[in-house]
Amino acid sequence: MSTKITLSEEFRQLVEARMKQTIDGIENTLQHILKSQEISLEKLKEEIQGLEESFNLLSQKWNLEILYILFLRKACSFNDLKKTLAINSRTLSDKLKILRRHKYVERIVEDGPPLRVRYTLTKMGRDTVLLALPLLYYASRLDMH
Repeated sequence: MSTKITLSEEFRQLVEARMKQTIDGIENTLQHILKSQEISLEKLKEEIQGLEESFNLLSQKWNLEILYILFLRKACSFNDLKKTLAINSRTLSDKLKILRRHKYVERIVEDGPPLRVRYTLTKMGRDTVLLALPLLYYASRLDMH
């Protein structure tokens, strides 16, 4: 058995254990809140609509991939992102602008010569990757069974 498979199995077990703890904690908290107050359908609709923009942004093609690469690499140039993703310049530029506007990504300009631009995650971007990865990993694992 290779080291990569062993690490993957260890990671899977860790993710599953931590996700169970987290899910149980969230469920217990929500059950407590729901017992103490009734949520109207109108309030529920508002809550869902409040999540819609974030969900739509993160579910768009390339956005999570960009965040994931920046998480693993700490910082990347535009060209490094472009090569890694095999994405065209216009699309990558548009995605980075959107992710910057929503405060997931930061653009850092380093004085030259040569002038260098690199992209890094903000705290919100980093936290989003940390929250999304176990979910995506877990969901992809379920597809294998």
